[in-house]
Amino acid sequence: MATKLRLQRHGKKGKPFYHLVAADSRAKRDGKFIEKVGIYNPNTNPATIDINFDSAVDWVMKGAQPTDTVRAILSYKGVMHKVHLNKGVLKGAFDQKEADKRFAAWMKEKEAKIEGKMDQLAKDADKANADRLAAEKKVSDERAAAIAEANAPEPVVEEAPAEEAAVEATEEAPAAEAVEEAPAAEVATEEAPAAEAAPAEEAKEEAPAEESKEEE
Repeated sequence: MATKLRLQRHGKKGKPFYHLVAADSRAKRDGKFIEKVGIYNPNTNPATIDINFDSAVDWVMKGAQPTDTVRAILSYKGVMHKVHLNKGVLKGAFDQKEADKRFAAWMKEKEAKIEGKMDQLAKDADKANADRLAAEKKVSDERAAAIAEANAPEPVVEEAPAEEAAVEATEEAPAAEAVEEAPAAEVATEEAPAAEAAPAEEAKEEAPAEESKEEE
């Protein structure tokens, strides 16, 4: 009997998840199967893969043919590399201890890559969240500024009170009067010498009369 390792679809429309099963190659995709080997959920990031490692290795060693997608999944989890090392042991290329050592080194390197990918995904998620918050804050600030500008009162031009205008008019009035009276004072100053000259002339006219009395 030809056996295949393939995915069996489950879940709802738009969000499927799969069972990884060993089944007769003549059976329907979602029909009867021999053994459930694991699950595969592509809806998470990274995808969730949970398999029975030893069972998967055993089925591949027995000649079960994985589909392309299942082969990629098994390679990602190290099943295909383990099968390759086991075949090397059977051929006498190296012993089981060396095979286990090589597989441990491969798994360590693989885990480091996975951890690095997880860290990068976390950083990308944090950056995306920070950018989203910054964009929301910018929109909120612009909206608040527009509302404040729309609600701002119109500037009022202050006018001088009527009482201050009256005080200024009163202060300017005496100055105008002083300017008008200034010429009159100058006229009085100019007439003063004429008045002083009159008594002198009278004195001259009286002087001859006194002289004539002395002659007599």
